Amino acid sequence: MNVWKSVGNPVAPTVYDGGSDEGLIGREREAAILRELLTGHHLVTVTGQPGMGKSRLAVEAAARPDGPWRRVVHVRWQGSGPGGPGALTAAVCQALTGRRPHRRESDFAAVLRHLPATGILLFLDDVDPVHRECTGLVQRLLMALPALRVLVTSRRVLGLGEEQVLMLPPLATRSPDTSPDRAPAVELFLRRARAVTDVSLPDKADLPTNASELLAVEAICRSLEGVPHAIELAAEQVAHQPVGELADLLESHQCWLSSDQPVLRRHRSLRDTIGASYALFEREARIVWGRASAFAGDFDESTAVFLCAGGGVTPHQVPSLLVQLAAVNVLEAVRDPGGPRQPRYRMTRAARDFGAERLREAGEWEVALERRAAHCRQVAAVAENLWASGYQDRAVRLVQEEQAELTTMLRQALCRPDQAETALQTVVSLWFWWAVFDHGEEGRGHLLRLLPLCPADSHAGMRGSWLAAWLDAGCDPQNARALLGRAWPTAVMAGDDATVGHIAHVQGVIALREGDHRAAAEHFEAAARTIPDHAGGGPSPVVSLAAQAIAQTAFAPDTAHRTARRALTRQNFRDDTWAALEARYAQAFVDHHQGRSGRARRRAQRALSALDPTLPAPRCHEALRTLITDTEAGAPGRLPLPRALPNTALPHQVRAERAANAITG
Repeated sequence: MNVWKSVGNPVAPTVYDGGSDEGLIGREREAAILRELLTGHHLVTVTGQPGMGKSRLAVEAAARPDGPWRRVVHVRWQGSGPGGPGALTAAVCQALTGRRPHRRESDFAAVLRHLPATGILLFLDDVDPVHRECTGLVQRLLMALPALRVLVTSRRVLGLGEEQVLMLPPLATRSPDTSPDRAPAVELFLRRARAVTDVSLPDKADLPTNASELLAVEAICRSLEGVPHAIELAAEQVAHQPVGELADLLESHQCWLSSDQPVLRRHRSLRDTIGASYALFEREARIVWGRASAFAGDFDESTAVFLCAGGGVTPHQVPSLLVQLAAVNVLEAVRDPGGPRQPRYRMTRAARDFGAERLREAGEWEVALERRAAHCRQVAAVAENLWASGYQDRAVRLVQEEQAELTTMLRQALCRPDQAETALQTVVSLWFWWAVFDHGEEGRGHLLRLLPLCPADSHAGMRGSWLAAWLDAGCDPQNARALLGRAWPTAVMAGDDATVGHIAHVQGVIALREGDHRAAAEHFEAAARTIPDHAGGGPSPVVSLAAQAIAQTAFAPDTAHRTARRALTRQNFRDDTWAALEARYAQAFVDHHQGRSGRARRRAQRALSALDPTLPAPRCHEALRTLITDTEAGAPGRLPLPRALPNTALPHQVRAERAANAITG
């Protein structure tokens, strides 16, 4: 049975959520906006995700003594499920009269009879369980009593034309660099912790006595995404465990957070708070909520259809169910749903933990992880095809959008042997992300952990060994050679010219970094001759020719100039933006090495101007900027020295090897 609590004409702020007033920290701006909205409009809704302190803020605004109303009728729902028909109207009538309406008198008629035309603020608090009735009741009331003011708190808006909406955002978890004050979320945690424990935490006026403790508090607030109710629940745990341990625990799961003294039953724990929203949905929406909790980051509609459809949920239902979940702030729209592209969503952290619990209870967690792994493999394959087809900007943006999902899947695959090969295929397909955009250390780590879990003679194992060798060549040439030794027999037996050529390219990188420029040039020439023009999965012949020109500057400058020109006239040169950039850098470097600094500077500037500033800068970007600086200063060149380069290298060798490090990765 649903229970409504009515509060008539309050003269002081009503206590909410555990009996503390800390939730108003950091809400000065929202409080001012709400006061202004209530003064100038007749219907205002305060909305936001669970635990944002909507009711607490609204109570403060309704209790202001200078408001344009003489009486406040406050009705709050305290049940744990949807309200029955007429529950809200009956509760409003009882709040006005102190009794239920006569059974021969309609509830709405009783409300109208006891509501004066002016001077009333009707405060309908937490109306989600009776959302449909609330919408109809408010609309009828405002039509019958135009001077009435209505304040609503809800996890979703009513959708009425005259409605003014205040969306409560999370508390800031970081202060601006120019502000000496702590972030509101951190301040809320510290105040609540002091209220429930004798543990001494640093006062705001003093310098922190334990910097690591404050860093842990900041990590807790970030993990809880600035949600006030969750932060207060976490602060109460300081009496039982150190904040460092609490921060680590909350990184893995959050729904266990609870309080011994809640005012409302659904605020006993974070699980109950989120569960109050879960109880309002039909079966299909609950299923999609649970399955979508397997996502670690943002996702779009098509991905959600792939993961969430089935078992009573048809594919065409999923988009509308996502909209329903977003309406109550279980999902956040991270891309405008009305835009030209598919909308993208992100599930809030607490909702994701709650949904994962439901998914495990349903026995679907393993299936969801398998589908997610398949999705990540498909994303990587699409990105690799886009890169090879000349749409490199789209490939990079796709990886950026899916980065959180890809990273989580690759990390979890280490504990799931059945997904190891899928994860390895994913890493290999993203070769350009690791090698071109300076994520080599991350990619190398994934490969060195996944390769022992997969067959060495498989196609993925072969390509993975080659890629790991390429990423390893700068810091561990010996291990890189061992990895190439694993890949070479399989590539030759399979007749895979592309991988054979890519192996030769890595051999050139190793030779160049060890100071053997002639051997490096020979390897790069072999790579350019072996790799097919349309082959994907690694550097193109143009990149190998550019690297060959860099190596030749140490012993054959004129030949280096001709090799650089060959790279610039290679077939399909302009279809590969990255290869074109590497080739233009190689030509500019050769020009600078031969004393044509003005021409080198102009070439480098044109190459830089062609880069898309909205995308991550490739590794060659910094080399081009350094080359421009050197030509302007008349310097011979000072590019970053490879970690594997011997200190005994001659000056002209150092310049060539530094340049090669930038161009070959």
